[in-house]
Amino acid sequence: MAAAPFYGALERALANRDIVFSEFCPDGDVVARRVLHDYGAMFVAAESVLPPPVCVFTSEDRVQQFQETAGFVPATIGDATIELQPAATAALVRARAVAQGEGLDITPRDGAEAARRSYADTVRLWNSRFLPALDHWLRAGRLTEKEVKRLTALPINEQVVEVLELEKEGIFFSKDLSKSVLYSIAAPGTSQHVAMLAFDVNEFFVDRVREILAAEGWFQTVLSDLPHFTFLGLHQGELVERGLKAVQVSGQKFWIPDVAS
Repeated sequence: MAAAPFYGALERALANRDIVFSEFCPDGDVVARRVLHDYGAMFVAAESVLPPPVCVFTSEDRVQQFQETAGFVPATIGDATIELQPAATAALVRARAVAQGEGLDITPRDGAEAARRSYADTVRLWNSRFLPALDHWLRAGRLTEKEVKRLTALPINEQVVEVLELEKEGIFFSKDLSKSVLYSIAAPGTSQHVAMLAFDVNEFFVDRVREILAAEGWFQTVLSDLPHFTFLGLHQGELVERGLKAVQVSGQKFWIPDVAS
């Protein structure tokens, strides 16, 4: 894995923070490894921000401790007050000023939830996909009542593992039930919003808005989540050396972990 550009860059980034990879992403943890591939761009962000010390937070206490350590600064946009890590907030405010100077705007999708989220927020969003999907597949005859009860009773981290296995059989848990749940919402404790390095943008479809955000270090990094931007605090020319590669989706450029060795 170290031969893959992303893993090489990640190991260097972790070493700079005295974090051991095996503790950051334990061997055999399929959820943590999936998080690295789907949301991992934030872990190789600039030194102006603090990425999470683990792939998956498992409790509200751990999330609160991290958010207090990283720090966050509010910005009021319209009726919403959003919170991000200090460098991310500053870059977003600068980008919005440029956009407004050109007759455009950069505004939060779904209010305050467009930025910082708590662990409880990620659990609530997980349940908004997990529970309706269970009902659907029960009615469709793909799951039995016994299976649904067992899945519902599992701890959150075990639910995620089981869901990823079911999705291999075409039993999907995204909002439209057509793709993996992780293309719809992050697993609890893994969201870039928990890291306070993500912002969901209403104007994501405007080419010039994406250009302005990129100039301030904000990039799309999660495939299929078009409104979602990640603060990397880097120039686009630095992204490849950080182990990221560009992929075009729906006419938009995403920078994702290059995990091919």
